[in-house]
Amino acid sequence: MSKLTSMREAIAELVRDGDSVAIEGFTHLICFAAGHEIIRQRKRNLTLCRLTPDLIYDQMVAAGCARKLVFSYLGNPGVGSLHAVRRAVEKGIPAPLELEEYTHFGMVARYIAGAANLPFYPVRTFAGSDLLRVNPLIRQVENPYGSGMVFVVPPLNPDVAIIHVQRADVEGNAHIWGLVGVQVEAAFAAKRVIVVAEEIVDEAIIRSDPNRTVIPGLIVNAVVHEPFGAHPSYAQGYYDRDTEAYIAWDTISREHQTLQQWLDEWVYGLSGRAEYVDKLGSQVWQRLKPDDAWSGQVNYGRYC
Repeated sequence: MSKLTSMREAIAELVRDGDSVAIEGFTHLICFAAGHEIIRQRKRNLTLCRLTPDLIYDQMVAAGCARKLVFSYLGNPGVGSLHAVRRAVEKGIPAPLELEEYTHFGMVARYIAGAANLPFYPVRTFAGSDLLRVNPLIRQVENPYGSGMVFVVPPLNPDVAIIHVQRADVEGNAHIWGLVGVQVEAAFAAKRVIVVAEEIVDEAIIRSDPNRTVIPGLIVNAVVHEPFGAHPSYAQGYYDRDTEAYIAWDTISREHQTLQQWLDEWVYGLSGRAEYVDKLGSQVWQRLKPDDAWSGQVNYGRYC
């Protein structure tokens, strides 16, 4: 059964005020298009979960969508601070923002526990860390097999996980290649899943490469076809990371008013991602076009 829908309809139906939302993807396949639609629909009081909140969560915080961040590393990668997040935490602009911080593996462990329906997950990465002082959810329990105490974190089960992929079929069976973060764990841990794809392909293409099918359609609620939906992050094999946009964001986001002007022009003032792509212009997409580096074919074998 086809689950294909528009971004506007998927966000309207599946993301609700007060939800916890995970837009995952490690360095690439970060679904800015979904974040912009959440901003455009003025969703409020969201808990935003992500290993590495970067520009998209800075934009969502500046737009007043978030009340809390659950995260590990936080910053504009390779550039500096997220100024909107800093303003929200330090000055309450545009609204106060609560922080719940972990290590990278602490967040991975929370997703794993959520996906596996575990009560907690043991980790060792908090030894000597000040995170214990600021996050009471990081606790210690006695190892039932001996050797003393072990740190544990609670499961993370987002209300919605939004996963950007290179290609999917209309049922939501999805291929990812290149760097893989915690998209699989986040999807299985979430109550509702939106898959956003650069390409919608026939089921036969998905079946031809089963090891790349990291998200099965059985856990997917909606499928959205959104080419260039991860810009300014990248989609391996489709377009490169727009480093210029990340650098420019440092200046744009330093002042709340300047950032709001950017949101008016690039989010509120556009009907969706297609207009965004057109507005950026062909020169940008030509600059971001990657060279070819095709993977070799394999023979899975077929039994009659």
